[in-house]
Amino acid sequence: MKKLIIACMVAFVSLAANAQKFALIDMEYIMKNIPAYERANEQLNQVSKKWQAEVEALSNEAATMYKNYQNEVVFLSQEQRKAKQEAIMKKEKDAGDLKKKYFGPEGELYKKRESLIAPIQEAVYNAVKEVSELRGYSLVLDRASDTGIIFASPKVDISNEVLARLGYSN
Repeated sequence: MKKLIIACMVAFVSLAANAQKFALIDMEYIMKNIPAYERANEQLNQVSKKWQAEVEALSNEAATMYKNYQNEVVFLSQEQRKAKQEAIMKKEKDAGDLKKKYFGPEGELYKKRESLIAPIQEAVYNAVKEVSELRGYSLVLDRASDTGIIFASPKVDISNEVLARLGYSN
């Protein structure tokens, strides 16, 4: 009797284990196939280059002021030296503040990225969720992230199905 109960339990556990379904997606592939994502990235790159040029211009201005100061320092009075040093330090601080404003953790680039890319990521997440619920997947892994997936059958990759759900088919 004990053996029969154990055999039934083993059979039940193996059936429950087989019921788990999983799939893979490749977020990098999905995002590359969404034109809005490419446009958003291009827009972010343009804004980033513009802001970087502004920061570099301010930094270069501070560097030029410092070089001029070094050339003139022997001819300056104590008050003039102090005034020039303060002006240089202020310019360097302004450059640092501008860099932080644009590129800091809560900077303008972060906010712009959030406003442009977050809606696309949300739509992809919702499409993955819909496909998963429709097909009964209990787990979906991202092949593009560093999950340590060495091999996966193309049969479990639902990236194209997610793209189709979003209206982008290959």
